Amino acid sequence: MKIALSANSNDLNQLINPVFGRCLGFLIIEVEENKVKSSLFVENEAINAVGGAGIAAAQTIINKGVQAVISGNFGPNAFLVLNQAGIKLYQVAGETVQEAIDKLVAGELSEVSKSNVPDKFGMGAGRGFGKAGKGFGNRLK
Repeated sequence: MKIALSANSNDLNQLINPVFGRCLGFLIIEVEENKVKSSLFVENEAINAVGGAGIAAAQTIINKGVQAVISGNFGPNAFLVLNQAGIKLYQVAGETVQEAIDKLVAGELSEVSKSNVPDKFGMGAGRGFGKAGKGFGNRLK
């Protein structure tokens, strides 16, 4: 089975990245006989996209022939694209890559049946002087 995990590097001991569409990359793991046979880190080219990061990240996963994805969160667009491709989605929080793989192999992870965050979740608050920086901008006057 080929599994993609939201990650920051090729390290099996790192925590799963909590964001799918805007994570640094994906650790693609090949599991055979309940053991990791190979791993490959693929950079997420959608991380800095103005829009459509979840869709672009999902397409990267589809192109890698993955059967399952483990992440902290799945936005509505990423969920829709991955679900339509027949890829199983699993959500974890606070687990390492290795712990998540072990739980999936042991049948301890529940498949995600819907998006668990709103659209644009991974973008965060702005750093400019708009609404997010309103108070700071007023102090400059």
